[in-house]
Amino acid sequence: MNGNPIRYFVFDIESVADGALVSKIKYPGEGLSPADAIARFRAELMAEKGSDFIPYTFQMPVSVAIAKVDAEFNLVDQVLLDAPNFRPPVIAENFWRGWKAYRKPTFVTFNGRSFDVPLLELAAFRFGISVPDWFQMHGKSFELPRNRYNVDAHFDLHDVLTNYGATRFTGGLNLAANLLGKPGKMGIEGNMVQDLYDEGRLAEINDYCRCDVLDTYFVFLRTAVLLGMVTLEREQALIEQTKTWLEERASETAVFQEYLAGWGRWENPWEETTAEESDES
Repeated sequence: MNGNPIRYFVFDIESVADGALVSKIKYPGEGLSPADAIARFRAELMAEKGSDFIPYTFQMPVSVAIAKVDAEFNLVDQVLLDAPNFRPPVIAENFWRGWKAYRKPTFVTFNGRSFDVPLLELAAFRFGISVPDWFQMHGKSFELPRNRYNVDAHFDLHDVLTNYGATRFTGGLNLAANLLGKPGKMGIEGNMVQDLYDEGRLAEINDYCRCDVLDTYFVFLRTAVLLGMVTLEREQALIEQTKTWLEERASETAVFQEYLAGWGRWENPWEETTAEESDES
């Protein structure tokens, strides 16, 4: 671990529905158990929308993984908040307190402006956590951390790649990661988290969250190349450095070994071009 200040929090969140809240709000007076209320709501959503994903307003965080990245884009550490207890109020408090303790690093997400950050804001509201440095209700609108275009506060990679919603990014983070030769989804997807949680498989949820953060980090590096923040050569060096970082920790964090097993090589077209030019000369 280097001694440079942390400049970015690359993070992902997994959450589950609060069944008691669903029962009270959606089916008042019917006496549905939390599990039955969730099952009914999911069935209704599937019939209506073709997806049984319950809106974030009914959810609580059960896993937050954060990659701490310095100003030179080095991956310094990756942590799971409130491990091994994973209590929603403590996860939310650790997230916001940690952000301030590290001097308010830039959040980096993939579509986190639509889900991850609002959910954590709502968790702060629900659990009575004060976050004045994030909300900043006074000042110029374009300087406020929550302003959609303030990339110094929140760098949403999905926003960059879709020109702030002007296009659809079909395939999501999984596609973006695979374009770069990274594993992407490895058997678990977001719509499976509720069932995994109900089955007590929290370790698998956390492994999934960790891997999504790694994918997000690599997509962040390539986006930095796209925007001229780093060179392609520097990005490739960082990728190899991070691979070594994962290999060194794979014995203690088994999912890193699984991630490495799915590691692919990004086919660099410029290497081929350079080789062809050398042959021609």
